[in-house]
Amino acid sequence: MTSLLLASLLFLGIHIVISGTPLRDRLVAMMGEKAYQGLFSLLSLGAIVWMSISYGRADYVELWPAPAIAVWLTPLLVFLAMLLAVIGLTTPNPTSAGAEGVLKKEHAASGIVAVTRHPFLWGVALWAIAHLVANGDLASLLLFGCFLLLALIGPHLIDAKRARRDPDNWARFAAETSWLPFQAIAQRRASLSLGDIGWWRPLLAVVIYAVFVLFAHQWLFGVSAHPV
Repeated sequence: MTSLLLASLLFLGIHIVISGTPLRDRLVAMMGEKAYQGLFSLLSLGAIVWMSISYGRADYVELWPAPAIAVWLTPLLVFLAMLLAVIGLTTPNPTSAGAEGVLKKEHAASGIVAVTRHPFLWGVALWAIAHLVANGDLASLLLFGCFLLLALIGPHLIDAKRARRDPDNWARFAAETSWLPFQAIAQRRASLSLGDIGWWRPLLAVVIYAVFVLFAHQWLFGVSAHPV
């Protein structure tokens, strides 16, 4: 369990202490953007691999019994998470890594970005919550709690980073969007057009979800993700 805790702290640390602060800007100035991105990606991947291995080897310590509703709630939350993650990753978004240039476009706050400017991280949050509810053990709390914490803190760090780099364009974009899903739409600062999302993005999410739930989850983790 100690190994999992250390791996989770490393993963959180490199994102919260380095990537999400002005320290990142100083490191980029020292080594260049590409070198920094390469090193950061390597550290992130290493931390995830370490977390995965440690999670698989951790003792089972139950914290709460899985509620009966988790049988259906977990697949539903994961489905919503998949929609947000896939649509978010395939939509140009100024908050995505390497897509800062989108911020200068007039219609940057369109599609799923009108719902939330951090769709992928909201997908991660729902995915983590689903697994926390379903598992209820200490190792799962460390692993999925780590991802949930980062998914909730990360958007604010990303917003601050974008605001430092391009304050004028970020102010315009932030005024048209929201971190909390549907807040900007409810406040009439944004409008959602399903046409901007397109048909293929949700379809791709459904296909990936079906393949993962019906086949890949059992094959990768030895546990069926299907409710029946």
